[in-house]
Amino acid sequence: MTWPRSGGGNTRWLEELLATRGWPGHTLVGTDGAEAAWLLAQHADRDPELQRSFLEALRGAVAAGEASRANLAYLEDRVRVHDGRPQLYGTQFTVTDGEFGPCPIEDPARLDERRAEVGLDPFAAYEELIRGQRTAEE
Repeated sequence: MTWPRSGGGNTRWLEELLATRGWPGHTLVGTDGAEAAWLLAQHADRDPELQRSFLEALRGAVAAGEASRANLAYLEDRVRVHDGRPQLYGTQFTVTDGEFGPCPIEDPARLDERRAEVGLDPFAAYEELIRGQRTAEE
């Protein structure tokens, strides 16, 4: 398999791969390759329609045991936030009115339950990590 070079063509490369081979899951590209494909999908923000198609493909790969449920949760949240809907897993943060915090979350009372189902740490631990990273960058 030929891997993409860095630059703007990576997203299109993933799109072409999906059309010809399906989602690049663990069996096809190994754990590192599957993680790299997810990162490309996660950051395909400039093409929301394509990002939604990546989400659908990743859902199928997760159902087949070929991709990470945690990665699916991150992409699900990313797409939902970009669509103006509340996120399910609390993975996306933003600055609103000068305050840094999570984007709106659907049914916050069940957030940690949903996070546990996909193998994510409790939200409080994740939020502490994200806030710590942000502070380190400032």
